[in-house]
Amino acid sequence: MTQPLDRREFLSHASATALAAGAAAVLLPGRTPHLKADDVNDLATMPIIDTHQHLWDLSKFNIPWTKNEGVEVLNRDYLTADYLKATEGLNVVKAVYMEVDVHPDHQVKEAEHIKRLCASDDNPTVAAVISGRPSSPEFAAYIKKVADGKYIKGVRRVLHDAQIPAGLCLEPQFVKNVQLLGEMNLSYDLCMRSGEVIDTVKLVDQCPETRFILDHCGNMDVTSTDEKAINTWKRGVRELAERDNVICKISGIVVTAKPKTWKPADLAPVVNYCLDSFGPDRVVFGGDWPVCTLKASYAQWVNALKEIVSTRSAEEQRKLFHDNAVRHYGLS
Repeated sequence: MTQPLDRREFLSHASATALAAGAAAVLLPGRTPHLKADDVNDLATMPIIDTHQHLWDLSKFNIPWTKNEGVEVLNRDYLTADYLKATEGLNVVKAVYMEVDVHPDHQVKEAEHIKRLCASDDNPTVAAVISGRPSSPEFAAYIKKVADGKYIKGVRRVLHDAQIPAGLCLEPQFVKNVQLLGEMNLSYDLCMRSGEVIDTVKLVDQCPETRFILDHCGNMDVTSTDEKAINTWKRGVRELAERDNVICKISGIVVTAKPKTWKPADLAPVVNYCLDSFGPDRVVFGGDWPVCTLKASYAQWVNALKEIVSTRSAEEQRKLFHDNAVRHYGLS
């Protein structure tokens, strides 16, 4: 397993691919409208790396939010065997575990558990983004204790919970600890309310040596008709995309769709805005299973996304579903 790109390597690659993309755009602006038959066959079976895999065993970990109203289906164990069943036939070859907002008392236990899982060759999980509280004075000691330089690739703190105040990510302690992640060659996942995506631009600007991932397309509700809210989200995404140490994870948004009646076209505006803003080299796919099952099966989400990006080139699709994840997370 190779190491993730450090900040300098990440930016060097981003600059080179941006120049290449710009040159290609002169000849082929936007998208490729027609794929060859061989391309279609290849895309139907292309390998997928899932950069947002959730797993939990409630007999081992306290995960308070699974008891919330409206997510009762998630208040049970979701183990590797369940994940393999959910992804059957989709050619998911590797997965990056994403922290599940365990109780703070269980963070070290979660990290050690997932490292053991990554070290085993009987499952697709090969790397992990673990839970952490950068706003805590104890964060530095915690991350230095659990980060192993091999399986742990980054940290996330969910910021969209109702009890979390806006602007938490801009507090000095939080910023200092996210800067520390950059020094340790670890990334930080941005997961907040859509109206607060713009706040993270200020965080990113104070942490130029840290790599960031914008989760779930910035959590924009695909059913929203609030133009002010949409424009605020767009501005945040656009400005983040201008920072070359940020990538975007195409994930999660299906949970905001209308139950049972949603269509791929309902998700397309949010997906395409992110893809167009970040470009083909700074986007990765995330399954967000089992949370996605609140509105869609894993296969339904994958197939919807494949339909949305079907007019883009085969190369762009392979980058989204596989190649970019290899590079960003340092997967062999």
